[in-house]
Amino acid sequence: MVINAILKKTSLYNKLSDLNFIKNDKRNKWIGVGIVRWIVLNTPFKFLNQKLKATERTGLRKLRDEMTSAEIDHLIGFVFVAVFASVKFYKSDWLFGITIMTVNAVMNLYPSLLQQQNKRKIDRVLKYFGDHTAR
Repeated sequence: MVINAILKKTSLYNKLSDLNFIKNDKRNKWIGVGIVRWIVLNTPFKFLNQKLKATERTGLRKLRDEMTSAEIDHLIGFVFVAVFASVKFYKSDWLFGITIMTVNAVMNLYPSLLQQQNKRKIDRVLKYFGDHTAR
């Protein structure tokens, strides 16, 4: 989160806000992003980030900005843990490295992909209706 706060003050953050690893919703479904969506909506994970709720008061643009922040937080976490897991692989601690990367993908990469999918949906709505939402 600290790294994200620093990134927000740079021009790189604007480039990251439009980041899309997988642009096709069918591919997202194929790799299991829908399962992560179900888990987030139907388990206690739904209580973790209460800022990510669309209301008339927040507006879609504000919601998209909050999603971008959450997405980048997850990506930073993914990269940090991936470096740690790579060191474990290098030191021949294979089982620990694989375990950490599996958990890392589920807890950081997939939520980031879910945020990207949701941002694309918001972008389509904003494009169709125009960006007349509260900031």
